[in-house]
Amino acid sequence: MKVVLILALLLPGFAIAKKPNLIYILTDDLGYGDLGCYGQKVVRTPRIDEMAKKGLRFTDHYAGHTVCRPSRLSLLKGQHTGHTAIAGNNKHVLPPDSVTINSLLQDAGYRTASVGKWALGREGETGHPNKQGVDFFYGWIDQSEAHDYYPEYLWRNEEKERLPGNDNSGKKNVSSKKTTYAHTRVTEEALAFIERNKDAPFYLNLNWTIPHTNNEAGHVEKNGQEVPDWGIYKDKDWPEPEKGFAAMVTLMDSDTGRILDLLAKLGIAENTLVIFTSDNGPHQEGGHKVNFFDSNGPLKGHKRSLHDGGIRVPMIAYWPGTVKPGTSDHVSAFWDWMPTACELAGIESWEKTDGLSFAALLLGKEQKKCDYLFWRWSRFRAIRIDHWKGVATDRKLALYDLRNDLGEENDLAAQHPKIATKMKKIISELE
Repeated sequence: MKVVLILALLLPGFAIAKKPNLIYILTDDLGYGDLGCYGQKVVRTPRIDEMAKKGLRFTDHYAGHTVCRPSRLSLLKGQHTGHTAIAGNNKHVLPPDSVTINSLLQDAGYRTASVGKWALGREGETGHPNKQGVDFFYGWIDQSEAHDYYPEYLWRNEEKERLPGNDNSGKKNVSSKKTTYAHTRVTEEALAFIERNKDAPFYLNLNWTIPHTNNEAGHVEKNGQEVPDWGIYKDKDWPEPEKGFAAMVTLMDSDTGRILDLLAKLGIAENTLVIFTSDNGPHQEGGHKVNFFDSNGPLKGHKRSLHDGGIRVPMIAYWPGTVKPGTSDHVSAFWDWMPTACELAGIESWEKTDGLSFAALLLGKEQKKCDYLFWRWSRFRAIRIDHWKGVATDRKLALYDLRNDLGEENDLAAQHPKIATKMKKIISELE
């Protein structure tokens, strides 16, 4: 692999003298409206709101897909689902020697970690993270096992590590004894990885499962929002699943603060870019209702929809001293992270990426616009070009002007046939 090292990225009055550390925090099923900085009025997220105030908040960022596995594959491969191997939650095992963001950064001398939910392999298979450019792994390898917040074990690289006091010997993914909270262990391992590698460039992909529901527990207990306690929401006159959901999000918020605090304590905050985002839109599972906290905000749809409520997600870029505070309406998606990270690391991205680096935006330079974004899901397709959004069902395309119709209510395909035809042509070429 050809690697071109860039010794410094020059800015007016500023220079990056060494490779920055990169932290990519990926939450699970967090909606566009679930954070205070994106309009949430009830659930408290003070640390992330402060992160957004001091960083760059993206208003038009999109996940790789509307469900978990293909979204994560899109992120790892730097490709949209017109080119990835799957476009649904069907099993996918990464082939040997796949090119991923992890392998590219590993080859460039980064210490790489994936902590939390992996979802693209199983025990002993080629998709195991340690075989895909990940130096350190801790968490769940298999996707469905990650539903359980109190599993009997988590994986430390290729070895199982017992979690004290947990017992799920009964129904799959439903623990009868709940002592050690997996989210807490995952967070502790992420913090430990940062501390171990504070003196060398590192890439940490932190894949929190919060606020994903435990689907199996939801069927049994009518409440899939597994959390040690409801915290500040315990006395609220809400259904138990909503107390659990709110507590999950606020716990995630405080743990984000722990990461930022550690970076400051170690003196590496100014050489570390932190991205915070979600793998798809909000869920309506395990007793949680999307409308209870207005989790999708002004957007239409939620998880499993290709309307914006299912794929437009919060994203914040935090890098003190480099990324200027503000808000950006730059249109971007998961597959843009690979070329962005590679550019910041001073290496070439994979030639087959669909992504467009937004490093220039982060560094205060002129940023190019993408040609289009694309998603496929079952019999549905979606495409975004500038402010236009197309959603196709069985090849019948509805066209929305997101400048004036954020909720995607008014189909303008008949009024703008040239734009609709252009979108249909792109969709046809990607079939």
